[in-house]
Amino acid sequence: MIKHITFDPPADALLGLYQRLMRRYGTQPWWPAESAFEVIVGAVLTQNAAWSNVEQAIDVLKAEDLLSLPAVLDSDQQRLAAAIRPSGYFNVKAKRLRNLCLFLAEQGGVEEFAQQPLARQREGLLGVNGVGPETADDILLYALDRPVFVIDTYTRRLLQRHDLANGDESYEDLRAGFEQALPADVSMFQQYHALIVTHAKAACRKKPLCDACALAPDCARVI
Repeated sequence: MIKHITFDPPADALLGLYQRLMRRYGTQPWWPAESAFEVIVGAVLTQNAAWSNVEQAIDVLKAEDLLSLPAVLDSDQQRLAAAIRPSGYFNVKAKRLRNLCLFLAEQGGVEEFAQQPLARQREGLLGVNGVGPETADDILLYALDRPVFVIDTYTRRLLQRHDLANGDESYEDLRAGFEQALPADVSMFQQYHALIVTHAKAACRKKPLCDACALAPDCARVI
C-alpha cells in the first residue's frame, strides 16, 4: 500500500516563519520584469540557471526584438536558441519556450489566458511539454498574480532545518500545505518566496552559516 504523505505543520508555524523572515530582511523586490510575458520567459530560462545569466539572455532577447509572443513564434529555433544561450541548456529551453508560447497563442494570448479560472490555468500550464510544477507556479504567481505558493529547493531546505517537513513530501503536498495555512494573499506569497530565497543565499546555504542566521534560535539544525 502506498503511503500518502501530508504536510501539516503546527498552527501558525508557517506564518510565524514568514514574520521572522520579514523582520530580518524587510520587504523584498520580487520578479524583476517589465511585462507578464517577460516573467513567463524568465520562468522558463531560470530552470537550472543563475538569475544573472537569465538577465543576460533576456537582454539579448530585447536587443533582438524577440521578447514578445508573436516574435518568439515567428523566430526559428536556431535564432531563439542563440539569443538565450547565456541561460544555459539553450536548445532545450528554446523548445520549451516555443511550446509554452504555442500554448499561450492557442489560449488567445497572455491577456486572455489571465482571465481563465486558476485551476484551468494551472492544468493547462502543466500540460505543456517542459513546464513542471515550479515553473507553472512561478508563472501563475509572478506573471498572473494568482495565489499559488512556489516550492523550490530553498523552501524544502528551510522547512527541514526548522523541523516543519521531513524532506520526502511531494511538491503538491508542500504547496497545498502553504496555501491552506496562509491567507490567499498574492503579495504575501510573492514576498514569502522572495524572503526564502534571500535567506537561503544569506545564511541557510547547503553548508549553513548558523552564526550569521537571525533565525538560528528557532532552528533545530544549528551547527
